Amino acid sequence: MAGLSRRKMLVSGGALGALGALGVAAPAHARSVMAWTWAPSGSVAGSGAGADPRWVWDEEADPLVASLLDRGDVPMVNALLWNWTRNDQPLPAGLPEDLRAFIEKARQLPSWADPKKLEVAAEFNKSRGLYLNLLNGVGGGMLSTAIPKEARSVYYSKGGADMEDRVAKTSILGFAVGALNAYRPGGSCVVEAVKTRLVHAAVRHLLPQSPQWTGDVPISQEDMLVTWHTLPTYAMRELLAWKVPMSSADREAYLHVWQVTAHLLGIRDEYIPATWAAANAQSDEILPRNMGPTPEGVELTDILLGQLAEQTSPAGLSRPLCNALARYLAGDRVADWDGIRREPVWGPLISTAWPALVKFREGLIPLPLVPEAAWVLDEAVRKYILFYLTKGQETKIEIPTINRPQ
Repeated sequence: MAGLSRRKMLVSGGALGALGALGVAAPAHARSVMAWTWAPSGSVAGSGAGADPRWVWDEEADPLVASLLDRGDVPMVNALLWNWTRNDQPLPAGLPEDLRAFIEKARQLPSWADPKKLEVAAEFNKSRGLYLNLLNGVGGGMLSTAIPKEARSVYYSKGGADMEDRVAKTSILGFAVGALNAYRPGGSCVVEAVKTRLVHAAVRHLLPQSPQWTGDVPISQEDMLVTWHTLPTYAMRELLAWKVPMSSADREAYLHVWQVTAHLLGIRDEYIPATWAAANAQSDEILPRNMGPTPEGVELTDILLGQLAEQTSPAGLSRPLCNALARYLAGDRVADWDGIRREPVWGPLISTAWPALVKFREGLIPLPLVPEAAWVLDEAVRKYILFYLTKGQETKIEIPTINRPQ
């Protein structure tokens, strides 16, 4: 397997073997036969066919992008869309008519979108930005590499060859959702979501052509839902676990901005959870059967944490701090799947320092009770967020034309 070291393959294989022996969890492929039971009555649509999302893709975007690729139009399209950046911006002249018609339809907010909730969500993202960027960036990143289909699709698609650029492109959509003007006319969330939808369609067309890809067509509706739950659902659960004060309106609005984003990414309304209870139920059904270790996931985790350590950590702390932070955010099981080392010094410090830092930030405890280590962690988190935001601003989302070069 190209690019994967023997050590990383052993780490992944060892974790999988231990899980099977202990009966804690079965490999993801073995769990994939489990029936889909989540009811569409719990969705924003309130009803639906109830089809298993593992076998549903994007019937509008997929044939269109396949045609663009086969016609050789993608380089021209990428050039024309390069400066299409604002929600209210007209599409550039010269786009193929079938693509123009698709984008004009795809960029429309759903009828159930609530502008007031989107405004509340923007303020919530602003006030809780440090937590949310950390959870969606580091935490969500570690969870994503423990999703076998996602890890493999990232590794063998074009983005896997340049993970710094891949992270930057991923961050574009992330901070577009969290921006104060996300869904305002001058924001960019609509644009980045629609561009991401086109990228997903391209990967579905290209990746099955790779000799390294042996699975089903990637990025099904369920695959997108799994990734979605590693972002808002995971983040909200962690915020509640950290006892971050939030009003019910804030919680509902935060869910709503991600519901709208899911719709724009091409997730069918019948699969988008209507409430946090429905989101948690869906997450509990599909995450366990879609998560586990892979050599590719271990490799990608090592690259991601190496980048984080190089760019953001205080001198002399570097990778051990990043390992400990990632393990704290993802939990021991996922961290073991990802091959993240246990750090005997930083691990215990973070588990006590971070909760104290959160309580201090929220005015729940006085300054003398915050351990000194918390301020080193605080600075590392701030540097990470700066890195997370600025890297995304150095590139733009583009439709790929090839898989990972071998």
